[in-house]
Amino acid sequence: MAFQKSGSRLLPWLGVALIVIVLDQITKTLILQYYQYGDSTYVTSFFNIVRAHNTGAAFSFLAGASGWQRWFFIGLGFVAAIFIVWMLRGHGGQKMFAWALSLILGGALGNVIDRLLHGYVVDFIQVHWGAQYYFPSFNVADSAITVGAALLILDELLRVRKAR
Repeated sequence: MAFQKSGSRLLPWLGVALIVIVLDQITKTLILQYYQYGDSTYVTSFFNIVRAHNTGAAFSFLAGASGWQRWFFIGLGFVAAIFIVWMLRGHGGQKMFAWALSLILGGALGNVIDRLLHGYVVDFIQVHWGAQYYFPSFNVADSAITVGAALLILDELLRVRKAR
């Protein structure tokens, strides 16, 4: 009975993660299909669509390593996914916390899929200020991870405030 209760709280959050994965992979497939590496399309004065490959982590951390980082980040992604699912099983009733974890789970697995299929993560969203200041390119998975992290921080701030 306990498994059934925690399992029923877990399924909607796994569904959220699955939606993130599907959206992430669809957008990346489109970029791979229609753009060559380095191609860029100007959209607005601050936004481009670009095809970029990231063999590292956030902000290309370890991108210049000799290749071991691919397997390290795949392993790290799987360990994080297991931990997040475990956390969701116990805290699925805490809405903001569960949203945060689900977004992070979907984003992490979306990027793991890229590393397994291509050996790199496909990035395509490029935000910039003028022609000089470019934020590192990112993707739907990265966006989900970022929103999830922000929700985790907000959830903790609200929890601390409520405890006072």
